[in-house]
Amino acid sequence: MFNLDVLFSVSNIILFMAIFTRLSGLFASAPLFSTYPIPVQVKVWLAACIAFILFPIVQYNTAFTVPNSVPALTLILLKEFLIGFAMGFCANILFVGIELGVNMFAIQMGLSADQALNPTSGGNSPVITQAFTFLATMLFIAIGAHQWLFSAIYNSFKTMPVGYTFTFSPELVGQVVTISNQMFNIGLSIALPIFGVLFITDVLLGFTSKMMPQMNIFMVSLPLKIYLGLLLSLIFMRPMAEYITVLIERFLAQIALIF
Repeated sequence: MFNLDVLFSVSNIILFMAIFTRLSGLFASAPLFSTYPIPVQVKVWLAACIAFILFPIVQYNTAFTVPNSVPALTLILLKEFLIGFAMGFCANILFVGIELGVNMFAIQMGLSADQALNPTSGGNSPVITQAFTFLATMLFIAIGAHQWLFSAIYNSFKTMPVGYTFTFSPELVGQVVTISNQMFNIGLSIALPIFGVLFITDVLLGFTSKMMPQMNIFMVSLPLKIYLGLLLSLIFMRPMAEYITVLIERFLAQIALIF
């Protein structure tokens, strides 16, 4: 028979709040949870349900000390939120890099004016950018990366237990910054095949305009580059999907080493 006085003790309530806060930080920055307009109520209840499931496991494996003041409690909750947010942020770097790369060759195609509301970022972006973002999201779900996030947040309670023991060391901050720097490498690797072909096309069109001045090269280049860019996007869709899958797996491995 449950003892409600023990179950709803101050120590258990604060521990549940810490677990819930770490999950809230993950949902605030993780791909799929933060990049799509999921209602806040759904994310709050989902975080509460997962925290309820993790609570007895974390309580059994963690020697949690109840803080003796409100500022100490605030520091613990802030630390928990930052840990979850950092995990989600590192995973979301991949999607930002993909969006950056697709934007590069979308502008080269002449689709910078063809923008629509992007539900993943809340701003406007080219439609082709949203298509590749949806592709990355489907691959993220297909390989079970969203389940890995919950597994990672569970393992983080072992390596970074709730309480005063953990500090954000320079090594940890440096590793997070290193992963953030990969955003530009990912964007360049995504954009380079199509961007390179379109750049060569611009050079050839420039030579054509010099050889045939009477030809309105501007009216020819616009539909040609859009057609060529869409054709190349379809041709490179499968290789890009395989490359994005490898990137997701590599990012998950790197985040596992950090957290």
